[in-house]
Amino acid sequence: MKTPTRLQPLVHEGLIDEVVRQLMSGKEAAVYVVRCGGDIRCAKVYKEANKRGFRQAATYQEGRKTRNTRQARAMAKGTRFGRKAQEDAWQNVEVDTLYRLAAAGVRVPRPYAYSHGVVLMELLTDADGNAAPRLNDVVLPEALALEYHAMLLREIVRMLCAGVIHGDLSEYNVLVTGEGPVIIDLPQAVDAAANNNAATMLKRDVFNITTYCSRFAPALAATRFGDEIWSLYERAQLHPDVGLTGRFAASTRPADVAAVMQDIAAVRAEHEARLRHKALIRQ
Repeated sequence: MKTPTRLQPLVHEGLIDEVVRQLMSGKEAAVYVVRCGGDIRCAKVYKEANKRGFRQAATYQEGRKTRNTRQARAMAKGTRFGRKAQEDAWQNVEVDTLYRLAAAGVRVPRPYAYSHGVVLMELLTDADGNAAPRLNDVVLPEALALEYHAMLLREIVRMLCAGVIHGDLSEYNVLVTGEGPVIIDLPQAVDAAANNNAATMLKRDVFNITTYCSRFAPALAATRFGDEIWSLYERAQLHPDVGLTGRFAASTRPADVAAVMQDIAAVRAEHEARLRHKALIRQ
């Protein structure tokens, strides 16, 4: 096929030898099957911000750090340079997250390169060697639904142990390969420790996967895996091989408001003391 404009720089640089065909076009990117030497891979081409269905909501941006202070100021002001920097940062998140999760043993596509707004990555296939279908397109026997659900929960736990939450996980961004499900589409991934919405996002990811699998395995509908996983994470008891039950009992013990107010007062006093010390140094 004719080489798309966005892929031409990668052809000129020798990263791609041939564009075989377009695989899909989604809300945030178009994906092409490409040949790189003797390997068949896929190239994810991000759409421009004004053409994407998925918006860079503030809830996903929270906690993301920009090392370049000039870029950070421009992004805050919304200048043309700032919008370009924010777009680059949005795309870089997926690339960085793919490398981070692959190193942690999470089942995600293996990344190979990132250039000119294009990610070269592993082409995922089914048992017959064809492009892997989305989980949404697969009809599952009950036993397989339970197996895939357990596998995906293990991947969600591994991600959280690596400090990452997908943030938009559902049956539409899971591919079913010959070895089982693989999680894709990570540009909106968030830092679990730096985002105030992390708990809500984690529980929503788990809920979406559980709800889909419960269509084929109805017993899953009564489980509370999201609450259980987050509770273990908060108590520093979560690890990749943790045994999950799907049961969770919320604490009914009343909050110790007095103790919380004491902690707040102690922190405020420490902050004020630090300010006084700095003022003395300046004098």
